[in-house]
Amino acid sequence: MGNKPGLMAVCREKMQTRHFSLRTEQAYLHWLRRFIAFHGRQHPRDVGAAGVEQFLTHLAVERNVSASTQNQALQALLFVYRQVLDMKLPWLDNVTRATRPKRLPIVLTREEVRSVLAQLQGTPWLMANLLYGSGLRLSEVLRLRVKDLALERGELIVREAKGGKDRVTMVPSALDTPLRAHLERLRGWFEEERRRGRPGVTLPSALARKYPQACTQWGWQYLFPSMALTVDRFLKLPRRHHLHEKSIQRAMQYAVRRAGLSQPASCHTLRHCFATHLLEDGYDVRTVQTLLGHSDLKTTMVYTHVMAKGTHGVRSPLDRAGFSAVPAAPQPRQLVGGEPGPDRSPERGLPAR
Repeated sequence: MGNKPGLMAVCREKMQTRHFSLRTEQAYLHWLRRFIAFHGRQHPRDVGAAGVEQFLTHLAVERNVSASTQNQALQALLFVYRQVLDMKLPWLDNVTRATRPKRLPIVLTREEVRSVLAQLQGTPWLMANLLYGSGLRLSEVLRLRVKDLALERGELIVREAKGGKDRVTMVPSALDTPLRAHLERLRGWFEEERRRGRPGVTLPSALARKYPQACTQWGWQYLFPSMALTVDRFLKLPRRHHLHEKSIQRAMQYAVRRAGLSQPASCHTLRHCFATHLLEDGYDVRTVQTLLGHSDLKTTMVYTHVMAKGTHGVRSPLDRAGFSAVPAAPQPRQLVGGEPGPDRSPERGLPAR
């Protein structure tokens, strides 16, 4: 009789059965390893709710993690206890919660965006333009497939985005010609791959099992495929995945340096710029919320605080009243310390010695 699979293997199988994303699977296993190491390699079954509270408090107080990081660790441990160990944790009242600082997103001016995009070429240029022009997350542009583009309607479908939701967003008309040229080159490469009998692309696990030939169909090909093959984590077969996120991240970092920006910027900054610039152009916040795929309007409302309209959209009375921002020329006897008197030095405006 074979050995029983370990806790890590069981957790991985449970997550794959529930079709968790690879990123979520890796994050949950990471927190499980840290939790076990924190408690001296004790089995989570022997630690219980008090141990969970102790670990989460340690993250907030001693490791100084953000609120979102602490919450991710909590969700990972809740999954392990509830779905894997079938143990119910009582309400965790004694956890010191990490504070969530209110930080405004970094938003570039339109000229700064143009300057950054001008430093890019080829595939990174096209991907960065989609990040800004369609408001995509980096993971969303990487996962785009040929069938997700509807250039005739000027739309693209973002599938299984954050929260597992699909949404429709725009394809900028300025990218119609570059995207068609990219698809033409991709089609030629795809047909050569088929002639050589090369492996197809990675697919969602259920689809890969039900329609194994879909991996070699044109519509399922990634818009930005990797040149290297990988091993499918479900089928354990060689498949072609999309480009790695670091390829575009490195290109973006290079472009930001070349553009000489005064503030840091990343791929996600372009999504912030998309939202803010639409609001500045007068589009209503509900429309922007739909395009971004936000569940909560409050998330989208953050961008109203970084619009180029001053603090909270208020215009200073100094700007409205026609005041001059240029100081008047000093009068002959007007000095820094005020009008000279009998006890002041006319040269410095200081008390005379």
